[in-house]
Amino acid sequence: MKRRRNQFQERRGRAKRSVAGGLSFSPRKREMNTERVKAAVLWVAEIFLTVAVAAVLVYYMGVRISVVGQSMSGTLENGDTVLINRFEYQLFSPKPNDIIVFLPNGNEKSHYYIKRVIAVPGDTVQIQEGKVYVNGQPFAEEIEDPYIENGLLAEEPIEVGEDEYFVLGDNRNNSEDSRYANIGNVKREHIEGKAWLIVSPFDKLGLIQ
Repeated sequence: MKRRRNQFQERRGRAKRSVAGGLSFSPRKREMNTERVKAAVLWVAEIFLTVAVAAVLVYYMGVRISVVGQSMSGTLENGDTVLINRFEYQLFSPKPNDIIVFLPNGNEKSHYYIKRVIAVPGDTVQIQEGKVYVNGQPFAEEIEDPYIENGLLAEEPIEVGEDEYFVLGDNRNNSEDSRYANIGNVKREHIEGKAWLIVSPFDKLGLIQ
């Protein structure tokens, strides 16, 4: 009898040890796969960086606008699609013969205007006998020398103020530009950027001169 009791107690002890060693109801800490976590973090960082760089490039170099009207005919035609370079004017000021994109008088309800810079801050511009003069000298045109039929406001000398630019369309006799009172000199703060690339139509793809 005593022997049976000892055997029973021994089996019971083994069962308890088995339960204690094989079953646990407390949560186990899972070992973290460090290499996988690093790879995932690196992948997310690369995606974020790629998206950020793309967004910056589009904002500063890839904004597209369409040319409206024939005021730049000969260089740009109605319906052409161009890209704006916003970055250049973060570092430098517009210079003569740059083709700029701006909102007239900052009017956000207007379409963008595209014109050529003729005179910069501190210059005096005047149109006489169909020619443009800046500071008393003929303007160095980069287009075929046009004859201007009507100088309008610029028939009298116009002084270009600080942070202002006098602009003309390349199609001088069919352009609403700084010669008109409703446009006038263009303020720097209203300039969106420089038109730098024609992207459409495809046969005209190239840099804007």
